[in-house]
Amino acid sequence: MMTGRRDFIWTVGAAALGVGLRPRAPSPYPLAPRRRLDRIGLQLYTVRDEMKKDVEATIARVAATGYTEVEFAGYFGRAPRDLRALLDHNGLSSPSSHISLAPDQWRAALDAAAVVGHRYVVLAWIPAEERHTLDDYKRWAERLNHAGTEAKAAGLQFAYHNHDFEFTPVEGKLPYDILLAETDPKLVQLEMDLYWITKGGQDPLAYFARWPGRFPMVHVKDSMGPPDNKMADVGAGKIDWKRIFAKEQQAGIKHFFVEHDQPADAFASIRASCEYLKRLEF
Repeated sequence: MMTGRRDFIWTVGAAALGVGLRPRAPSPYPLAPRRRLDRIGLQLYTVRDEMKKDVEATIARVAATGYTEVEFAGYFGRAPRDLRALLDHNGLSSPSSHISLAPDQWRAALDAAAVVGHRYVVLAWIPAEERHTLDDYKRWAERLNHAGTEAKAAGLQFAYHNHDFEFTPVEGKLPYDILLAETDPKLVQLEMDLYWITKGGQDPLAYFARWPGRFPMVHVKDSMGPPDNKMADVGAGKIDWKRIFAKEQQAGIKHFFVEHDQPADAFASIRASCEYLKRLEF
């Protein structure tokens, strides 16, 4: 009896051990290799005070920090051809610029874009007095389509950049949804500001899924979360960058621009954000 019991226990244990040691069959669903950003951009609004003091030195320092792209928000009194030479000298490109639709500035912005090397021109704000009702937003969608038509004729892509007011319901609907639905994707693309949409209580991934390929650019700035939603250097806040960037292909993202509206030390801020993004795997 005892011998039989020992043999039984040994047999069961050996069988269990054999199962544990048996080589696993290769998974039919191999894990996708992790990715990193191959280029990181900076919205120069972050270093606007430094640009006002010394454009050349600021651009050189941005490049030395590790950025390869910049997005302008004004040219700080420099001629487009001089900016292009400055970018070339520092190994930078500028795929995008924020512009104004004011009649006395719009045409000049289109002409300058080709010289500096922009491929996108972006409207970043709708005046508060012009966005009270859904009809206001529909009229703005028409205006964006018109601007997109003119930009396309100039060989450029027009885009719209959000803040958080587009996520405050108006007559039961979100203005951002109206702008997306009422604009032609071929004429109007979106530059999603990931801080402002988060502050507005919306999930970027829901928009990527609903409007795939519509978001060729994003602004990358972090938030410390409610209730104050204080801006932070990228990686120092609570936004889940891995989760968002993992959907870059669905969203259509081609350019990632770091931004911080009110950094305590602009150069320290852009360095911390750049170093975090260089390390980030998603």
